[in-house]
Amino acid sequence: MTFKTLDDADLSGKRALVRVDFNVPMADGEVSDDTRLRAALPTIEKLRQGGAKTILLAHFDRPKGKRVPEMSLKPVVGPLSKLLGAPVAFADDCVGDEAAKAVAAMKDGDVLLLENVRYHAGEEKNEPDFAKALAANGDLYVNDAFSAAHRAHASTEGLARRLPAYAGEQMRKELEALDAALGKPQRPVMGIVGGAKVSTKLDLLNNLVGKLDYLAIGGGMANTFCFAKGAEIGGSLCEKEMADTAREILQKAEAAGCKVILPVDVVVAKDLAPNAPNRTIDLADGVPADEKIFDIGPKALEQVLAAMSEAKTLIWNGPFGVFEVEPFDKATVDAAKHAAQLAKTGRLVAVAGGGDTVAALNAAGVSHDFTFVSTAGGAFLEWMEGKELPGVAALSQ
Repeated sequence: MTFKTLDDADLSGKRALVRVDFNVPMADGEVSDDTRLRAALPTIEKLRQGGAKTILLAHFDRPKGKRVPEMSLKPVVGPLSKLLGAPVAFADDCVGDEAAKAVAAMKDGDVLLLENVRYHAGEEKNEPDFAKALAANGDLYVNDAFSAAHRAHASTEGLARRLPAYAGEQMRKELEALDAALGKPQRPVMGIVGGAKVSTKLDLLNNLVGKLDYLAIGGGMANTFCFAKGAEIGGSLCEKEMADTAREILQKAEAAGCKVILPVDVVVAKDLAPNAPNRTIDLADGVPADEKIFDIGPKALEQVLAAMSEAKTLIWNGPFGVFEVEPFDKATVDAAKHAAQLAKTGRLVAVAGGGDTVAALNAAGVSHDFTFVSTAGGAFLEWMEGKELPGVAALSQ
């Protein structure tokens, strides 16, 4: 996909409307995790150095077109200003007189944050009049919010059709990483897909089996596939009604030359609790009715690590076991460390994304060693499913 970046833009004196993702975690009215603020810094700095007026657009939570005081973006101003080492102005609205006055007061290099775009119903409805009102304050548009790119909203899609549109630095990094993972990857390509249910990742699995050389399936999803192949899985989480679908996916994978890696042994326990009594059994022996699968076993992990060592590209979404509860985090943590080591030494392009996956990599302490870790949940999944993301498509026009 070809899209313009800020390297292609004349920035001096221009009003740049920048869509960022400032939907940050808050505790007691203060930002509790500034990861998303940090992600926007390279774009803001590039615009400031280029002499642009940087006008930030973002949503926070779901006010559903109404002004909800506790969903204001104002608490973001202080932490952003501190990270930037420069003042950040704030306007009490994103359109109308309040916004226009604040923009008119800006000098080249200044930064302004506008109030929550979702205070207006026209944002999520992508209403042309609302997009026009937003565009009135800008000369060019920059999208730096990949995590919101799967939504065709006024500030993610409508604006890109009204002003010269560019990808911000975080968006560029994200798109380049994703292209390296599934667009034009180095082969062999391996995918890891975990999660509770096959039904929530049908589109994903159907898309991936046609593109991967190896597909390792973990989490509750693996139980459904193992059940579909005739394994006794005891009281484990399983969508038995999806057995036919699972078999179809396995057939499709075989026809496409994609090797599916399913657990051959598993870690079981009667109850899910930290350090609960547990044991490892071969799946061929069957799981007793009073026990449940909470992780893959050492033999299964060995198969995953061997495939990873063969691969040149890895794309990961979802854990192998219940990684939040020890010791059922072992397979996920060991696999994450192995992938990180391969990526660190340049032997593997390792791209991961999705909330649980990011949490698991953070828990393993290896996020920084992966080639790229996407904080986007829904957008990352839809991209893996092969769907067109409206916010990205609008940039490529």
